Order: sequence, then C-alpha cells, then structure tokens
Amino acid sequence: MKTQRQGAMALAVSLAMGAVVALPTLAQQVNFESFTLSESAPAASVSGFTNGISALSNIAGRDRNGMICAGFADTNPDHTMDLQQDLAALTLQVNSGGNDTSLLVQGPDGSVRCGEDSDRRNPDARIQDQSWPAGTYRIWVGSHNQGQRYSYSLSVSP
Repeated sequence: MKTQRQGAMALAVSLAMGAVVALPTLAQQVNFESFTLSESAPAASVSGFTNGISALSNIAGRDRNGMICAGFADTNPDHTMDLQQDLAALTLQVNSGGNDTSLLVQGPDGSVRCGEDSDRRNPDARIQDQSWPAGTYRIWVGSHNQGQRYSYSLSVSP
C-alpha cells in the first residue's frame, strides 16, 4: 500500500511539473496569425479584430522612448513576428478603415514600441522605427476605447 501511495505521489508530482513547464507555451499563444520576415520575404500582411478590455499600459507602461502605451487589447498578443535577421528600419501599419486603433510591439529583448494615431486625419495606429534585432516579437493591436471591436489588417514592411 505504501508503494502505491509513493507511486501515485510521484505521478502527481510529475504531472504538476509538466503543467508548470507547459505554462510558458500557453502564455505565448496568439489570437491570430503569426508571420516571418526574411530577405526573401521582407513584408507581410495579417488580419484580426480588436476586442480588448486590458489596458496596454498594464502590459507595458511606457515604450523605449518613454511614450505611454495607450489603448486596450487582449492580454494575449494578437500576432507574433519572427525576424530572421536584423533590420535597419520597419513600419507596422494598422488599417481598420479609420477607426481609432493602438499598437504595442514587444521585442525579443523585452523592449517595447507603442503607436497609436498616425495623424489626425487617420486614427489607425502606426509604428515606424529603426534598429530591429532578429528574434520573435509579440504584437498587440488594440482600440483606443475599451471593448471596441474593429476588424483590421496589419501591414509590415521595411
């Protein structure tokens, strides 16, 4: 009987450890498509919809330039972007038909870039920045107001 209990306890511990090891994988789930940029494929376009109630400032208070990350998104990233090599410049542009969107990109080193209105005539979010090291980036596309649901396409190009 003691051996059965020890075996059951060992199984329970093994299952618990397996669940803990699986947690980082679950935390990396994305809501929509992921994509890869490389020399042969330097641009991409993916789509999804905003539907968040979590403040982007809770995911990352400020970006690497000190700008407050405004807007609301889901707690899971909407997309991941894998850069196969370092890129000197990159532009991420949301197109939701002119709705007020926001954008947060977290790099492989934990650095954050945020963007919202590209200008007053077009409230769709945009990030245009330099120095993008190779690696996996997590991307959140949100709305300026909590709970707003907008369909969008996200274009990424050098």
